[in-house]
Amino acid sequence: MGAHVVEKTGQPAYRQIVDELSREIRDGRLPPGAALPSIAQLCERFDVSASVVKSAISVLRTQGVVVGQQGKGVFVREAPAAPAGDVLAELAEMRQMLAELAERVAALEEKG
Repeated sequence: MGAHVVEKTGQPAYRQIVDELSREIRDGRLPPGAALPSIAQLCERFDVSASVVKSAISVLRTQGVVVGQQGKGVFVREAPAAPAGDVLAELAEMRQMLAELAERVAALEEKG
């Protein structure tokens, strides 16, 4: 499988990764209990930074699709959780975007 570069669709890169990984989980390519590829592998596959991949995983976690195990990785949830609701998912996405924005502003201020 070659590099799957995130497309310029106007949709945020992390959202495209969420959609792609969700599709793979639904299709059974990532079955329940399977480990997601590492952050480094996903960065290479989608040609994005680690923060973009982490944002995508954060959204999947909030949606109850995956679960993190400290020191082991992130895994497809054994029994799909009931949807957390669009409002909660959107809130998590907004919080993640705000955190990234704060990091970017801090980096710019350091350069200033």
